[in-house]
Amino acid sequence: MSFLRKSVRLLHAAGKRQQHLKAVVGSTLRQQRPYSSEPSNDYANFPGAKAPFVSKLKLNMPEDYAPIPIYRVMDQDGFIADDTQDPHLGRDVVEKMFRDMLLLNTMDKILYESQRQGRISFYMTNFGEEASHIGSAAALEMRDLIYGQYREAGVLVWRGFRIDQFIDQCYGNVDDLGRGKQMPVHYGSKELNFVTISSPLSTQMPQAVGAAYAMKMRPNNDACVVCYFGEGAASEGDAHAAFNFAATLSCPVILFCRNNGFAISTPSYEQYRGDGIAGRGPMGYGIATIRVDGTDVFAVYNAMKVAREYVLRENKPVVFEALAYRVGHHSTSDDSTAYRSADEIEVWNSVEHPISKLKRYMVHKGWFDEAEETAYIKEVRTKVLKQIAVSEKKLKPNWKEMFEGVYAEMPQHLVEQQRELQQHIEAHKDSYPLKDFKQ
Repeated sequence: MSFLRKSVRLLHAAGKRQQHLKAVVGSTLRQQRPYSSEPSNDYANFPGAKAPFVSKLKLNMPEDYAPIPIYRVMDQDGFIADDTQDPHLGRDVVEKMFRDMLLLNTMDKILYESQRQGRISFYMTNFGEEASHIGSAAALEMRDLIYGQYREAGVLVWRGFRIDQFIDQCYGNVDDLGRGKQMPVHYGSKELNFVTISSPLSTQMPQAVGAAYAMKMRPNNDACVVCYFGEGAASEGDAHAAFNFAATLSCPVILFCRNNGFAISTPSYEQYRGDGIAGRGPMGYGIATIRVDGTDVFAVYNAMKVAREYVLRENKPVVFEALAYRVGHHSTSDDSTAYRSADEIEVWNSVEHPISKLKRYMVHKGWFDEAEETAYIKEVRTKVLKQIAVSEKKLKPNWKEMFEGVYAEMPQHLVEQQRELQQHIEAHKDSYPLKDFKQ
């Protein structure tokens, strides 16, 4: 019986080999051509790649390929470089862009100082990247789903996240939408289609691709997914998985890289070789790619419009790289003057700053009023300071929250842990500030 099974397997293998040979010979006969010493112009038909045959060996070098150009609409003086690229946004839209950038900038300054005073545990500013947030958010629809990394607060500002919501989250009180379970700046809003931020780098990327694939399966889908990440996060394995799945599954997702030059203290020239993150798109993953000046709010806006139209029309991804400069420290745990000069920072905090560029554009248009700007910043500052005074006095969530909100029905091991903690707290009431927590 064993001999019979072996014989059948051998015959089956021989038959498959014969079929393969017939296919190869047939293909060769069909493609026969007279012998020539000239190099072949035929394209290879390998499953792994389609490319022409050549007769001379060449080592392909990075410098053989031109870098992907950087799309820009405004120069540093706020002038439109090419009138055909002017988005012709109305005064009301441009003023909202400007006000939202000022709000974010002002709130960042105060909350950063709040952490320095020991009032909150952690903070991250968005200085220098306001245009990439506001320009991209303005080009999207509210139904589009956002996966952030941790430096995209401007997207939430544009969508209507309130000052009290930002500050309640940073203070982790009872009104925090995240119920006090996350570090400061880890925002989220179901109402605004902004998925709650996670601390580990790049975990949001394959999740975003999966969400986009699910959207693609919906009849008459009219929404896309935008996934923000930094150039440092692009070194993680999850980033590769996201790029590859997005490409091979043809998902309507915009993979938006905020390349601000630094991954904490690691500069981009130590983070990767090659043509940035955009360079990975066309050749590396076969994904349509855009690279823009991330300090130019109109360039980001125009490019995001095109990217969104493309992913919805083609059901394919886009790699979107916004080049900017992280003016602030990485976070309150970092001192960036240890690895870059103050003079370098000042250039990007003045001449090349996105708020400065948009302000110059508004001056040219006759839309800027310095007194109005001063009054608005003062108004925002007053609101933020008042809200801090309110938010820091609010109770913390009930300690039981740490066991809830994950499972529809709490599993037995968590029930037992909750019971143990309750017994411990009751036995040591004097050791805990229970009055600060909701009962």
